[in-house]
Amino acid sequence: MKYREAEILVVGGGPAGLSAAIEAADRGAGVLLVDEQEDTGGQLVKQIHKFFGSGRHGAGTRGIDLANQLASKAQKLGVQLLQGMSAVGVFEDSVIFSDRDGSLFRFRASRGIIATGASERAVAFPGWTLPGVITAGAAQTFVNLYRVVVGQKVLVIGSGNVGLVVAYQLLQAGSEVAGIVEMRPEIGGWGVHASKVKRLGVPILTGMSVKEARGRDRVEEVVLCIVDQDGTPSGEERIITVDTVCLAVGLSPRIEFPQWLGCRMGFSVSLGGYVPLHNSVMETGVPGWFVAGDAAGVEEASTGIEEGRLAGIAAATSLGYGKGTTCEEEIREIRESLNELRSGPFGRERRRAKERMESEYETG
Repeated sequence: MKYREAEILVVGGGPAGLSAAIEAADRGAGVLLVDEQEDTGGQLVKQIHKFFGSGRHGAGTRGIDLANQLASKAQKLGVQLLQGMSAVGVFEDSVIFSDRDGSLFRFRASRGIIATGASERAVAFPGWTLPGVITAGAAQTFVNLYRVVVGQKVLVIGSGNVGLVVAYQLLQAGSEVAGIVEMRPEIGGWGVHASKVKRLGVPILTGMSVKEARGRDRVEEVVLCIVDQDGTPSGEERIITVDTVCLAVGLSPRIEFPQWLGCRMGFSVSLGGYVPLHNSVMETGVPGWFVAGDAAGVEEASTGIEEGRLAGIAAATSLGYGKGTTCEEEIREIRESLNELRSGPFGRERRRAKERMESEYETG
């Protein structure tokens, strides 16, 4: 078993993990970042569209370009990046990782930052195991990374931002998108994304749910049912001929690692499920361990970047790096930025959930 020490260990190399590593290293801390993928950047490496919003939050930059910028900056600051390694065990004084060949590595650090991201949800229905039923993440991997068309005619399930963006990317790749199905009476994602697919002729079928996927050797058609506001089927059905069903039904925080650590957990529907309780600078109930990004509650990449910055600054400061008025001002500015990102109609619920998590953390 190989052994290595660092002042700060970052678990996860997505936007939150990279941002945390950058802030900590920029203050002089020795940082080791470990990621299970071969390329750092997390889900950003699949994002070929340009972000919008403010310049401070990456507006006008493609996700893949932002991932490369963050990784390059981390390397220039001396962050040690180790890819293709998964955490397999947590002990009182160290974390055990395994690489793709099964070799084990023991890493010890004075502080740790959990940035393990989120995993895709699935929805079960008759026929959901047929070839041709895939998740949105799988579709983005095929289309954006490997340039493989996933299907000729695709039905997307879920009208959140992920479903809307994936539908647009499928169109760009040459697939026909037969529709986007949403159980709720309103579209779940941002209007800017919905408008793009609508202009290209994609119908968004609100108030409908998947009843069944049919096919002999793969998906050939999907049966939809109209539902009321409570999600109860009305009995009226609609059949759509497709060869692919793309599930974009949400994400859940990956909490295995904080559970191994023994972090106290809280539950929030708006944050995607169970998340580690944490304070205003992202420290969990386990002293010296911080959390950031989707592992602390599913939000946008821009929010994950800001949370990662908070965690990185706090971890470095707790080791004596970068203390002072300037550091306090940066933390205040980041907190203000997070409040700004959570100020819209989709963000307010998440802001309240975060405040509740911090309150539960403080009250114990």
